[in-house]
Amino acid sequence: MTNIAAALRARFGEIDVYLFDQLQRGRLARGMGVLDAGCGQGRNLVFLLHEAFDVRAVDTSAEAIDAVRLMAERLLPGIDPERFQIEPVERMSLGDASVDYVISSAVLHFARDRAHWQAMVDEMWRVLAPGGVLFARLATTIGQEGKLKPVGTGGRYLLPDGSVWFLVDEPMLAECTDRLGAIWLDPLKTSVVHNTRSMATWVIGKPTTREA
Repeated sequence: MTNIAAALRARFGEIDVYLFDQLQRGRLARGMGVLDAGCGQGRNLVFLLHEAFDVRAVDTSAEAIDAVRLMAERLLPGIDPERFQIEPVERMSLGDASVDYVISSAVLHFARDRAHWQAMVDEMWRVLAPGGVLFARLATTIGQEGKLKPVGTGGRYLLPDGSVWFLVDEPMLAECTDRLGAIWLDPLKTSVVHNTRSMATWVIGKPTTREA
């Protein structure tokens, strides 16, 4: 690894490139409250911790939260470990409208069925303040037509690589966006990954009272 690459990795970690794009476009600014809902090992939190954002994170894995707490303490000594909680996305302890930006990166495809998927989205929307942004990278059927085998009737599919995921399509995301009263901030973008799965980027905003 070159010195430049090492420096970039130290600063940004293994951040989702589509979230990096949000940073580049000024959607995330210092002082904002940011929640990583389903944070895993915290790959999207490195830069935010470096820049002293008001970071929160949840994950159902105790091992993942332990790792995030250790990383956070290393990058921002003295940070309150209670900012990082072992909680399911659909039942978080954060207060209503308590964060400005919610990250959901490769999490929603773990939904058990549509009701579970909707519960996770609704809970992320609950904690998002007016004027805030929900950024989601999630698996979709787009670009995988004819390659998927339904597993049951709950919206889960067997993918070409053998994974079983809950998948969305464009009408479902459009319907959910409308139901939430959300604003489309970016067009829906989908990338096909080596013909084995497709990942969409869904970025919506919560209107302020004036906009609603």
